[in-house]
Amino acid sequence: MTQNVLKPLRRLGLYLDLVTFSHTIFALPFAVMALFLASPGRLPDPYDSLLVVAAMVFARTAAMAYNRWVDRRIDAANPRTRERHLPARKVSAREVLLLVCLSALGFVLCALALNRLAFVLSFPVLAVLLFYSHTKRFTAWSHFFLGLALGLAPLGVWVAVRGVIDASCILPVTLGLAVLLWVAGFDILYACQDLEFDRKTGLRSLPARFGIGRALLSARLLHAWVVVLLLLVAWLANLGAVYLAGVALVALLLVYEHSLVRKDDLSRINRAFFTVNGCVSLLLAAATVLELLR
Repeated sequence: MTQNVLKPLRRLGLYLDLVTFSHTIFALPFAVMALFLASPGRLPDPYDSLLVVAAMVFARTAAMAYNRWVDRRIDAANPRTRERHLPARKVSAREVLLLVCLSALGFVLCALALNRLAFVLSFPVLAVLLFYSHTKRFTAWSHFFLGLALGLAPLGVWVAVRGVIDASCILPVTLGLAVLLWVAGFDILYACQDLEFDRKTGLRSLPARFGIGRALLSARLLHAWVVVLLLLVAWLANLGAVYLAGVALVALLLVYEHSLVRKDDLSRINRAFFTVNGCVSLLLAAATVLELLR
């Protein structure tokens, strides 16, 4: 009896690990920011909030599962990734494709439950999310497509809450651009690990095209612009001291992140990628919520 209960739980754990579910922390806090920014002077509607969170989880799961499916042969050839679930045959390609389809359906249904515009836009959003997985095969700028995939979240949440696209969307677009550059910057750092493999197999990335030194410099410049855009968000939304203190701490975290990665030492990339960036998103979301609630 116990084994019958544990078996599906272990399987669920495999699927969550497949899509690195814990990394939802990178995008979800920005959705929470957009929820509060789109609902000035009041708490976000609980029903809308639940649907937005569910849509975010479904969308990210579909995108990550599709990425694992598309890259399964590349992952099998790369020593760094050959123990991932598909190359190691912990799950089947058919199971992963089914997960993609069910997650995409869940995302569309959540959008439909929110409003008609969100439903209509859910299809091009899905196209962007899935298209990213193919970009490193033909462009070194694939990092920016990943940034776009996550950067769509604030605008998507804004549409979900307000149901219209109008001049006020300049705020979520600015926040989304900050997310885009932030994600592109840390993805460039992460891609430095695979420079030799990418060059050998013909995959495209900024480190593979320009070398690690220039890639690190480009990531630093992108993250500098992130801070500028976050300050612009403060001006557009009339945010005060609590939010600005959060931005200052985010800037310090980004400086720390780049101090961990050097041209001749990539050993601390995982700390820079996972730990620091998780703190960045959580800190900024917390500062925004506290600012709007005080």
